[in-house]
Amino acid sequence: MFATTHSTKSTLVNKEVASRISAALRCRYHNSTPATRTTIAYAIHIRQPSRRQFSSTPPSKLKEYFPPPPNAPNIKLTGPAWHHPVYTEEQMNKIVVAHRETQNWSDYVALSMVRFLRGAMDMATWYKHDPEAAAGLIDPKTGKPKKTKSAMNERKWLVRALFLESVAGVPGMVAGMLRHLHSLRRMRRDNGWIETLLEEAYNERMHLLTFLKLAEPGWFMKFMILGAQGVFFNGFFVAYLISPRTAHRFVGYLEEEAVITYTRMIADLDAGKLPNWDHLEAPEIAVRYWNMPENHRTMRDLLLYIRADEAKHREVNHTLGNLEQNEDPNPFVSTYKDPNMPHPTKGIDTIKPIGWERKDVV
Repeated sequence: MFATTHSTKSTLVNKEVASRISAALRCRYHNSTPATRTTIAYAIHIRQPSRRQFSSTPPSKLKEYFPPPPNAPNIKLTGPAWHHPVYTEEQMNKIVVAHRETQNWSDYVALSMVRFLRGAMDMATWYKHDPEAAAGLIDPKTGKPKKTKSAMNERKWLVRALFLESVAGVPGMVAGMLRHLHSLRRMRRDNGWIETLLEEAYNERMHLLTFLKLAEPGWFMKFMILGAQGVFFNGFFVAYLISPRTAHRFVGYLEEEAVITYTRMIADLDAGKLPNWDHLEAPEIAVRYWNMPENHRTMRDLLLYIRADEAKHREVNHTLGNLEQNEDPNPFVSTYKDPNMPHPTKGIDTIKPIGWERKDVV
């Protein structure tokens, strides 16, 4: 799925020479400027080429998918339409895995569909979570940490993240579009739902653009994304027409899985299983979008921001699924009579993992 940039011959590099090069690069890394650290971090580890062409691409070889306009000499920079709320490190570290129990047939249908799609996605991205291997348990036969063929590495996590984020931006756009058309037909306000849904789609797209700075999808990945987007867009379009409440609950459960995925990714990074990311800095597009502070721009910091976003989407959609779809205002952009009363916000300062109940926000 990812374009391989090393030929087979490069794997025959003498181990001693490679070791010396790696040591020199590590020394140069600490004395280099931030602009060159990402390239050096990728060069530190000489990886074997993948038979399926899934290996990640060095920054120097990455294709620029979104270059600046060539015929706009007076434009210096085009900023984001929606500015991201500021997250603190303490807030992001409080994000937890959570699950909302089903309460009616609508919830059950939504959860069943998520589980089905999760299984299909796991198969498509060759993902299988082994709790024992992830926990670093020792194999009694070898005396070393347990390993499996399905053990995740940087390449596999990037495959999964790219595929996930390419699909995750669909629901918000579809829901926002349908509610926009519904507002036009009824000739009345939508009470703030449209903006939140479109902003969610925009946020998911920013996740994708960030990962595209780390790895370039190959033709097979692009083909899979094209097919998945076509099927998912039309399926969600029909589902939202039939039952918006079920559709929002579906997205809430989908975001629960996203939080699990990024939590496991962070755990692998902390356990030293992703050495190529130890010194990798977040792309500039991520630094600007999330307003990442100095000394908090590592790959781990980036994953914390993305996980927090997914947790916010989880809260938003579970909350919207609890409301009267055609009448209730959007609590995430509403002004409350008593500002001291706990209520939903655009940030994660008062986040509720399984959403707010209608009686608490309306």
